[in-house]
Formats: sequence, C-alpha cells, structure tokens
Amino acid sequence: MRALVIDNETEIRSSVVDLITAFCTDIKEIGQADGVENGIQKIKDFVPDIVFLDVELGDGTGMDLLTRLGKVDFYVVFITAYHKYAVDAFRFSAIDFLLKPINPEDLMRSVERINSQNNARIIDQIKVLKEIISNTLNHDKKIVLRDNASIYFVKISDIIRCESDRSYTSFIIKEQKSIIVSKGIKDYEELLSPHGFIRTHQSHLVNVSKIVRFDKHEGGYLVMENGHHVPVSQRKKEEVIELLSGHNNSH
Repeated sequence: MRALVIDNETEIRSSVVDLITAFCTDIKEIGQADGVENGIQKIKDFVPDIVFLDVELGDGTGMDLLTRLGKVDFYVVFITAYHKYAVDAFRFSAIDFLLKPINPEDLMRSVERINSQNNARIIDQIKVLKEIISNTLNHDKKIVLRDNASIYFVKISDIIRCESDRSYTSFIIKEQKSIIVSKGIKDYEELLSPHGFIRTHQSHLVNVSKIVRFDKHEGGYLVMENGHHVPVSQRKKEEVIELLSGHNNSH
C-alpha cells in the first residue's frame, strides 16, 4: 500500500512517517504534504491507498480538502488533538481517527481495519461530521452505522433500541430492518446517553421517547412503541422508574 501523510506541522508529520515505517509493514511507500492545496496536488500525483489527514491545516481543514476533491477513492484516517466533543463527532460519523500523540497500537489497528472497510461514502460521512461539529443538527442529528455490507446514515430520533450480543450491537430502527454493528453496546451507551437513551439492562439500551409503558410483571419490562418487550434489571429498576416519571411530567 501507498500512504500519504498530510499535516502542516513538520515534526508531527515526520513522527507519523517514522511510526508507519516502523509498525505498518503493508505500507511500502509514504508521501508527505503540508496543506490543502499541495495535499490535493500530491493526492493526484502520488495516488495513495490511504491518507493520514490532519484535521486543522494551515490553509484550511482536512474536511475542506476531501470536499474539494469530490471523489475519494482512498482510505482516510484523520489525525486530531484530543477534544471530547470532536472525538464524539468522529465516532458518530464512523470515521477513523488517531489522537495526537499517536499510539503505535492505534495506528496498526487503523491500518488493519482498512482491509475490512468500504470507503465509498466518505464524503457523506464528512457531511455528517461537519454538521455535528458545527452543531447545525438538532432533532435530526444522525449517527453513521456500518455493517459488513453497507454504511447507514440514521436519525438518532428513529432508533427505538439497541441490543448487544457479545461484541456486536443490533440497532432496531423505526420502519427499517435492524442493523448489526461490530462494536459493543458500551460505546453506544456513551454516545447516545446525552440524547435521551438509557441502559436498562446489561444487554439493552433504549430510546426513552419510544417507551410506551413500564410493566411490573415478571420482574419488570418496558414495552416499546414497536411492541418489543425490553427487560429491566433489578439494579436499574429504580433509575428507569424515576427517569420515566420525569419524562412523563415534562410532557
């Protein structure tokens, strides 16, 4: 594979090149660029398989670069300084990213993931990412979900519930088939809790606005708007009742 590193800071760019050389044996050639303008030119000349792209470049952003290219026929891994909000935005849009300073193990995992990824809809994912970062999405906020075959752009308000099966999570979505993602439910609990979701059980995360009622039979379960019954663990029962009482009072 051929990799291109685009970062406006010479020291960071060199360190990324050194890490790729040392830890990513599948990558045989590495090119470099330091901004949007020469990054675009280098992509055309060098034709990389993968681009490691800094979020903030001197003459624009990494997102600007991809948007201007229009067609993206290479894999993209963003490089970003830690910022919780920005990191959540990357996770919502299912775009691969590395935090500065780059951990060699994270770098190797990113390159390994590339073999199982389809990058065909990166421009759509960039659009979601930009909307999240600029906070223009409200009730229509989206999350990007990947399964083995496709990439889905799902409104958070359309998710009824999530159910875990070991390291997989099934998303049950309004008027759609369920989507199975190879990520644990804990990752999605962190992302979706601020958007009205609650973990009712070790294996279940539900959208509070999709709950029809709490049935106290058989230890207690929730009835969702699609008719599904979701168990509530003994440990979570009090928290769920309290949350539902507050939710009902606000309507």
